[in-house]
Formats: sequence, C-alpha cells, structure tokens
Amino acid sequence: MMRTFGVASREGVTLVHDPATGLTHRPGRDLPTGRQQLDADEVHSWPVVHPSACGGGMPVSVCWSPIVRCNLRCPHCLDDKGVPELGAADRRRIATLIGAANVLGVDISGGEPLLLPDLADLADELTSAGCVVSVTTNGWRLSKRAARLVGHVDAVKVSLDGPTARDHDMWRGEGSFNRAMAGIAEAVSCGLYVQIQTVLMAATLEHAQQMVTLAHRLGAGGVTFLQLLPIGEAVQLAGGETLSDRDAHAVIEDLEVPPGVSVRLRTRQDAGGFTVIRADGRVWRNSRPAQLIETLRLLRTPADLALTGPDGSA
Repeated sequence: MMRTFGVASREGVTLVHDPATGLTHRPGRDLPTGRQQLDADEVHSWPVVHPSACGGGMPVSVCWSPIVRCNLRCPHCLDDKGVPELGAADRRRIATLIGAANVLGVDISGGEPLLLPDLADLADELTSAGCVVSVTTNGWRLSKRAARLVGHVDAVKVSLDGPTARDHDMWRGEGSFNRAMAGIAEAVSCGLYVQIQTVLMAATLEHAQQMVTLAHRLGAGGVTFLQLLPIGEAVQLAGGETLSDRDAHAVIEDLEVPPGVSVRLRTRQDAGGFTVIRADGRVWRNSRPAQLIETLRLLRTPADLALTGPDGSA
C-alpha cells in the first residue's frame, strides 16, 4: 500500500517517519526529503530508529493536544484536565510554530480533537510545512467527520480497549464501541488509513489477539499496543494494571498477525523523552523511561521545542 511518510535528513542520515505507527525508520535507499508517497511494506522492512538516536536537536515527532475537552471519561487518560485551552487564533499560531521546527510528524490528540471545528485547518498548516499528520480519536464522532479529514490528515488512530462492546464500553462508556466501529468503517470507506490503538493492561492483555483480528476484519492497517503510562489520570490504575515490558513483549510475540496488518508495541522505554505540547501551549516531555511528565517551557518560538535548552538542560 502506498502511503504518505515524512522524509528528512538529519546529520547526514536519512529518516522516514510513519504517521500511523509513530515509528521512524532508516531507509535502505536514497530518498528525496519532504512528504513522500512510499510503499508501506518497504518502509516497515527498514530498521527502526529510536527517537533519541535521530539527531538534529529537535524531536522527530510530537504529540499536540490542542483541546482538553472530551465527550468520554476514560480512567487511563494521560491528559491533564486542569490545563486551560487556547483559542482558535493561538491554535493556529502553535501549528505554525510546530511546522517551523523541522519535526517530521505531528499527532493531534486531546482531549477529543474531533470536537475542534478548525481541525482540518490546523492539519493543513502542518502539512503545508512538510509534516506528516495523524489524529488520535476515541471514534465517537468519526463517522460524521471522516470525509472532511480526507486530504488533510495522513492517518487516523482510533482508541479501542476491547474487541466487543462489553469489553470496550466498561472503560469508555456505553455506546462508545459501536460509535467507534461506525467511525472506523466510514474512515476506511473514505480512503483514510486507520491504525487501532489499545492500552495494554493486565485487564486487557487477554484480548490482544482479538484486537489484531478485529483490525484485519475492519480494514485497519495495524494495531499499536501502548504500555500503560502512570501519567495523568492513569496514575490511579498503574498499581494494579501495569505490565512489565517483558510480559508485554511476550504477549506481542505470541500474536498471529494477518497479512496487511502491522503490529507495534510501545513500551515505557519507547515513550521516554517524548515531546507533548499541551492545550495551553506549553512544551512537556516524558521522563526516560516514561514514568512522569514535566513542564519545560512555553512555546513562543520553534526553538522552544529543542531537546535541550541553551544551558544544556532538558
């Protein structure tokens, strides 16, 4: 399958960023830089480069959460509900700053980003600067907004916590599974690339194979299993639901993956050092491994996204 990837050269090394999986690869051949149409199977065959090894002084990708509001209340949410939201003009300003910072990929998250009326415009601001853009959503409003995302975003990541309404809705609320299913179906029908994301916990690991099977049946391109991070509201779950990285790897290695479906495990180590821009315009960064998140600075210029400050501090 041909998809859009972000290609850049950093310190003489070419990197390819996948907006769906969030992974960055080192290509096996010369490529032009910028937003490029590439064969996904070929990209997935190339070695993965950890973000900390990408060089260049700027994050290779960021998560931008321009909205705190959400129609669901999930106990494993990583967002800080106490952060104030900026208005539309400031959201556009933040998008411009991110685009000027030479990051390859931006995941627009929340909160629930499909509640933003200017979502497509924000994505356009980023893609016009050369970024590849994904949107992470709970899927509740996706069936109504999927068609309006076509041509604006490069991937849609839908959060699912179980392969059935009973399993999923116990985490996200009644009706959320059926709304997400309808949203995925509409997105796939519109030609959007869909990646399912599921938080891997003690209570959900038994469903891992079913999640991969469901992704294949729905026409999604893959599943990303996210190790539970003890950040935000998820702190309350961490004690009883956290898996060791060893146990998480064992679950993933035992999966039977159908052709055309990619599977990724994001461990706490993988999430370490990741950059998040919150709804108030502040730059945050995960510890390494990701056990907490710290406020760094207000995003006033592209340089404020730098991985180190003028004094060498993080």
